[in-house]
This record gives sequence, C-alpha cells and structure tokens, in this order.
Amino acid sequence: MSLLTLITQASLLVQLVMLLLLLASVVSWTMIFSKQSSVRMALRAADDFEDDFWSGGDMGTLYQDWSSNRRKNVNGMAAIFTAGYREYTRLSGKGAVDRGEMLDAVHRAMRVALSREVEALETHLPFLATVGSTSPYIGLFGTVWGIMNSFRSLGVAQQATIASVAPGIAEALVATAMGLFAAIPAVIAYNRFSNHADRLASRYETFAEEFISIVNRQSYPLPMAS
Repeated sequence: MSLLTLITQASLLVQLVMLLLLLASVVSWTMIFSKQSSVRMALRAADDFEDDFWSGGDMGTLYQDWSSNRRKNVNGMAAIFTAGYREYTRLSGKGAVDRGEMLDAVHRAMRVALSREVEALETHLPFLATVGSTSPYIGLFGTVWGIMNSFRSLGVAQQATIASVAPGIAEALVATAMGLFAAIPAVIAYNRFSNHADRLASRYETFAEEFISIVNRQSYPLPMAS
C-alpha cells in the first residue's frame, strides 16, 4: 500500500481532515518564510538606526534623514524616534511649555508608536500558535475516525483478518502523521519568532526610555523639525 493509495482510499471525513492539515501546513510555511524575512529586516533596521543615533550627530538632522521621502517604510526604532521627536518639536514651538507635560506628551507619542511596532512584530504568531496547538488534535480526530471505521468493517466481516483492518488503521496513522507534520514546524517557528519579537520589543522600550532621558536632560530647545 502506497501513501497515495492510503490517502485516495481513505474515508471522506479522513480525507477532509488530511486536506485541512495540508492547507494549514502550506499556510504555516508561507507565513514562516514571510516572517523570517520581516524579522531579518527589523533586526537590520534596528542595528542601522542605533548606529546612526549613537554616532553623536544632530538629532534634528537625524530626524530629517529618517522621516524624509528617501526613507520608505520607516518602522521599528526609527518610527518610535520620529514620533517622539515630532511631538517634542511641536510642543517646543509653542513657547513656554511645562517640561513635565512635554515629557509626558513625548512619552505617550512614543508609546503609541511602540505599540504599533510590537503589534507588527507579532503578526502571524497567533496563527502559528493555533496550528501548532490544534493540528495534533485534528490529526488525532482523523485517526480515531479511521480506527472506528476499521473496527466497524471488522465487525461485519465474515472472516476477521489483519488484512481487512490494515488499510483503515494505516490511513488513520497517516492522519496522525500529517497532524504532527503541520504542528512541529509551526511550534518551532512560533517559539523562535516570539523570542525575536520579545528581544526587539525590549530594545524598542529601552531606546524609548533612553530618548526620554536625553530629552529630559536637554537644557536648550532642540532644532525644529519641518
């Protein structure tokens, strides 16, 4: 009995279970490759921005560079910085503004940007977690149904032999294998990407706090951003 034969000769419900697991696996791998690319880009962008920010240059110039049209898809740490700096310069242009209120406003603007970036980091993770946690049970459902059909056939057979129940049990085990095939990569990818997302989110939060500290230490107005 070949694997293809077991699948084509399986009962309709078991075939539907296999099809569902196959689709979940295909979508999971698509998301894994997409997420791998986006995480790599986010890490590179964070490294590039930190190099620029801590190079000792003027923050006004840095803001103009990272918020200009030359920089497309500004995200991550750069998006948090531009949101905070934009709010700071907006309030600084109003003249006499309480420093505490200004710092609170800058902090709120950066927290909003931080929330958006963390949400972007966690894209696709819930789906991977769902596939990783439910696929084995879906495969087990197909397994139980296939075994039930095998024993039902055994009960009405004139002569009970292993050959009469082997196909049903084999197709049931195929459903289990497909469930594990869909679940294992999804679980591994979820754990890996969750770790990357947590580390990047921690870097973003640390940068936001450091920027607030820098703004708080400033005794002179920062250059105005256009």
